[in-house]
Amino acid sequence: MARTTGSDGARTEEAIRHAAVELIATRGFEAMTLRELADKVGIQPGSIYRYFPSKGQLLVDLLVEHLDFLLGQWEREKPGTDDPVERLRAFVDFHIRSHTLRSREVFVANMELRSLSSADYRRIVALRGRYETILTTILKDGVARGAFHLPDARVATFAILAMLTGVGAWYKDSGRLGKRELIDIYTRMVMQCVAVEPQPA
Repeated sequence: MARTTGSDGARTEEAIRHAAVELIATRGFEAMTLRELADKVGIQPGSIYRYFPSKGQLLVDLLVEHLDFLLGQWEREKPGTDDPVERLRAFVDFHIRSHTLRSREVFVANMELRSLSSADYRRIVALRGRYETILTTILKDGVARGAFHLPDARVATFAILAMLTGVGAWYKDSGRLGKRELIDIYTRMVMQCVAVEPQPA
């Protein structure tokens, strides 16, 4: 796919991505038009095709970028220890921080799978699966070591991710709880889910 080179091109592409996330999160992918997107960025509608060959490809790129961010950032931040309890604590911390920081991207990634073609859907679900496997691996390791007690690590993965991801839908920086307090609360709840004795508050 041809891309405009240079700093102006990079800035325009980033502006398109940012505006698209806002519009899709607000109105939905099917309702958003490329003309509306171009107006928001301040470019001619045809200029979008210099960066994205189609509206569908724009959505795919947004979802891939979001999942690549999560996978890459976890690789950079994951703890060096093999202790499953500490790895689980680190994962909860990472997931809540990243999903509250990128709440619009999370909303789009979760709601707009329905708008993908079959091939693109399989591609995105495979990337999601790689992220889910991070948690499943931690849980299975904890069970094998006797640190966690779970009937099914895969089911627990989906339950924990659903609980953690939901934070991005309602958390506000100006709310009653600070992010660190929120992470501590959710960490205690997750530890209770896997039958680990919670640390003192």
